[in-house]
Amino acid sequence: MIDLLLTISTILKISLREEPILPSDMKMLNGVSEILNMVNPVIIFTSLGSLLFLTISTFFVQKRVGKIYFLKLNIKKRIGWLITILILFSGVFFVNHKNSPTYIIFNLFRVNKTFFNQKDAVKTNGPLIQFLINVDVKIMEKPERYSKSRINIIMKKYNEKAKTINLDRNEWPENQTIIFCLSESFSNPSRLPHLKLNANPIPNIINLKRENTGGLMMSVGYGGGTANMEWESLTGLNISNLSETLVTPYTQLVDKQPITPNVTNLFEEKIAIHPFTANLYRRKDVFEKLGFEKFYYEGSPNKLEYSNKIDSSPQVSDEAAYNETLKHINDTFDKTQFIQLSTMQNHMPYSDYYEKYEFDFTGDATGSWRKEELRTYLQGIHYTDIATQKFIEEIDKIEKPITFVFYGDHLPSIYSGLKMTQYGLQMHQTDYFIYNNKFSREHSKKLNKKVVSTSDFPAMALSQSNLMITPFYALLTEVSNKLPAATIDPYNSVSNRYNGSQVFINSSNKVLSRKDLDENQKEVLEDYMLIQYDLTAGNQYSAKWASMNIK
Repeated sequence: MIDLLLTISTILKISLREEPILPSDMKMLNGVSEILNMVNPVIIFTSLGSLLFLTISTFFVQKRVGKIYFLKLNIKKRIGWLITILILFSGVFFVNHKNSPTYIIFNLFRVNKTFFNQKDAVKTNGPLIQFLINVDVKIMEKPERYSKSRINIIMKKYNEKAKTINLDRNEWPENQTIIFCLSESFSNPSRLPHLKLNANPIPNIINLKRENTGGLMMSVGYGGGTANMEWESLTGLNISNLSETLVTPYTQLVDKQPITPNVTNLFEEKIAIHPFTANLYRRKDVFEKLGFEKFYYEGSPNKLEYSNKIDSSPQVSDEAAYNETLKHINDTFDKTQFIQLSTMQNHMPYSDYYEKYEFDFTGDATGSWRKEELRTYLQGIHYTDIATQKFIEEIDKIEKPITFVFYGDHLPSIYSGLKMTQYGLQMHQTDYFIYNNKFSREHSKKLNKKVVSTSDFPAMALSQSNLMITPFYALLTEVSNKLPAATIDPYNSVSNRYNGSQVFINSSNKVLSRKDLDENQKEVLEDYMLIQYDLTAGNQYSAKWASMNIK
């Protein structure tokens, strides 16, 4: 009966929300009458009739078969079986704990534990298993000193820090624009071992990195996990601080937070652009929760005006994505504006899409069967390089201050010749740069950050633009300035299906642990961890403080 209820409810929910019934939905049972009002009465009566039929038929089958196969159970046996069942069922609370017996058994039976697409996973697993694998999600370990009084102390500390920082910062222009561009699968292949290119496919972006704030970004994914980098860049929080069972914050965390502080809180107009379907990662719901007023995607009510593709590629080109962004930049000159652009051009698979291929390579970084894929990828990032340079030239013509943050989210999963245990660091480093257009350049300053976390970008964008900040961003500025880049251990991140142990990468590309930090760094890290716990898993004492607007 439970399975049938879950199945019917999941079918209905998928038709409305593109996702199955999850444990978090149980909190809505107190509003069951409102939920039932949204369901066709025919479905309700059919479901009730089916449940009644099963109840009655089960009773008669039990009565009839019980006479033939009578199993006498005394009270001790009943208690024994009950305890056994409870012990076995308790395994669902360890489904996502790496190397636990339940984790191993679920993997043995190939249970699909990809949290980024719950809709597809439930088709493989069934509603009951999909429900159970979402039970074992712990958001974050509780820091020892977590309390309301401690959070108040931290907030007061960074209230003062913000005042000090703002003495040397400028007031916000009334039409300040900041753009975060997540470039799908973008990275410089020439940094990888056992791979030599015949020519440089991304000369413009390499030059932009050299002349502006730029360097390497630590990705917490390989071949996937786009929304995790998106979440880090928008919230300023770091996924390596979270529990190992929380793999995808968009689908496992955001809907649990009463308030979700993020960089859009600082702006009057907030726009998201993603030239692809919005079904993955629950982006429609998540972006609404994050405060985006308009979300442009394939099939959205707000139509994409630019959706051109290159040759036979199935993905919208980066040039079209940039043109869509330029349209919205030019539409607003009287408000502060934030734009989140997540491109799709270089998303896998990499088939024979392009009419010409200008780049080749030697080396065994990838298997022979994937060489054509790599050639397609090289041509694709070359088109990204051209489109990005053209976009830079266009925003330089616009007479309002614009800050452009560009970063690759992760490497493509085509380097089958490289072992993660040996080259994990290189396989988790993408490229980034931060650019101020000509109109705002005299007020900006170049930062010296060679290796960063995605969560550093909000503070860095505000710092480079020399803009006043709120106390929460004073904390993020301290984290960005004083801590090495925090990330999941890249040598132990073979799979994106669990959150591994935390490490730090310094400017010399050396891997550090928490014990390697000095006392000042440990103090900043503790403040950061306490606030992140409070916002994600705690009582949100600091939620309104972290959501403040600069005004």
